[in-house]
Amino acid sequence: MNCPTGDKLSQYVDSLLPSEEHAEIKRHVETCKSCQTVVSAYQEEQVFLEETLKTPMLPDHFADMVLDQVEPYEQPVTKRRFSAWKQVSVAVAGILLAVGIGASLNPSFAKFIGGLFSTDQVDNGLKIAADAGLAERVNLQTEDQGLTFVVEDVIADSSRISLSYKVLNKDGKAMDTDLRFYESGNTVTATNQNGQPLEEWGTGWQEGSDYGNIEFSLRSHGDSENVTIRFDLVELNGVKGNWQLEVPVDLHENRKLTKKMDLKNATGIHHGVQIDLKKLQIAPSSIELSYETVFTKEERRKSEEAKRKFEDMFGKDSMDSLVFGNNTSIAYHIENAKGDVIYSAGRSTREETGLLRGSGEDIDITGGTAWIDSFVPKGEEQLTFVLDGVYKTEPTDLSLEFKPKDIKKDPVSFSYKGSHLTIKSVKKPLFSKDNSVVIKMEGGMVSLDDDFGSWIAVDDQGNSYTGNFNGSIFDEKDKNGRHKAELDLVLEGLQEVPEELTLYLVTKRSYYPVEKQWKVPLTEKE
Repeated sequence: MNCPTGDKLSQYVDSLLPSEEHAEIKRHVETCKSCQTVVSAYQEEQVFLEETLKTPMLPDHFADMVLDQVEPYEQPVTKRRFSAWKQVSVAVAGILLAVGIGASLNPSFAKFIGGLFSTDQVDNGLKIAADAGLAERVNLQTEDQGLTFVVEDVIADSSRISLSYKVLNKDGKAMDTDLRFYESGNTVTATNQNGQPLEEWGTGWQEGSDYGNIEFSLRSHGDSENVTIRFDLVELNGVKGNWQLEVPVDLHENRKLTKKMDLKNATGIHHGVQIDLKKLQIAPSSIELSYETVFTKEERRKSEEAKRKFEDMFGKDSMDSLVFGNNTSIAYHIENAKGDVIYSAGRSTREETGLLRGSGEDIDITGGTAWIDSFVPKGEEQLTFVLDGVYKTEPTDLSLEFKPKDIKKDPVSFSYKGSHLTIKSVKKPLFSKDNSVVIKMEGGMVSLDDDFGSWIAVDDQGNSYTGNFNGSIFDEKDKNGRHKAELDLVLEGLQEVPEELTLYLVTKRSYYPVEKQWKVPLTEKE
């Protein structure tokens, strides 16, 4: 089962749950360290309240005394923390006061009162940030049509902003949190103090969970001091309405918790690709490595000459629609002081270790890309970058001429850089209204990373069509040691199967392992 909410664990400690649910949570708590800590905090608080509030009688005006004292206890924490609950009954107000006192006197209780960031629905980086005290409970909400949208907690550091939200019905019961942004018209945006929009990293939704999650990246705006997140929601759980909410986020204090290390443009050149390491940033919720990859001058010259040749053959518009030369990347790992691999990125043939996400943005030079990879913090003091290999997209001189109607009796095969494929059929797709022709290929690829890039097909009338590959490369190998592959080359815009076809492989992406490891210290030795 998923980790129970803080409310459920509180009811479990107080023995307020039905016997079956109590037993189920008991079994979970016995194997879950996080929930054991929460339960322990509630039990400690229970003892504290029993000892503190022991009194034979309460005065008749006790309720008025409690309400008079709520505001002074609110202010030292966060004034807006209980603003949404000011209309509660006297009994509930008394409970809130007790919880407020307990949280201020017992940090472990305040830390584990529940919420999204104490569950497995978020990544370990956010859990670490929450454990470090960066989770702020804001409880901002808006209500319409009997449904309430609540932003409960926010975590923010210099790398990202993550917030949790709930959708509640009129009885306070949690509803489905899928906001269906692409279908409903709902929007959420974030801008910093300069009005610059932040990139949305994505939304987190899990069936059966009381919580949803939205994240924004600060990668391109690391100097942001204040951010405003605005929700404009017009549909919740199929109900039309209007839910607007602004969530202010102050980054001043949390930015102080980030370490930035200039890598002084550590540069290496391998197989025609230049790698420039730029910066390492260590924030509470993530470690980010920034670097750039680009072709060397000689590789750029060859790529640009090949591109001009293809433009002369097929026209500039055809080349602009293909990936040509603007794709370089690397595979690497990061070691700790003992030489253990604690992070890895870039290779599809090896599980990526500790990677939260990676992103790349083209820079204005052939083969140039600026990369940022994020990893889960692991508390290591000494880190070393180790290059494993490089990827590059290269022009080719491969072409095939054949008659599609003869393929069944006379299949066409070709080999390129160790990979071998056979054309099995050329057909119009069944039940498709699109103008396209599918060329089915089978064979073996040198590695799981192999990619037969971009193609152009020319029919017997001299018309050209771009081709897109899809299909699968399998772990299973054939008798020649190649990975078995089943691939479809889809020729867009081709209405019928022509009498003759000529295929040109324009580019191919290849992986080149380094002959000798390139190592760069990312942090100074202690």
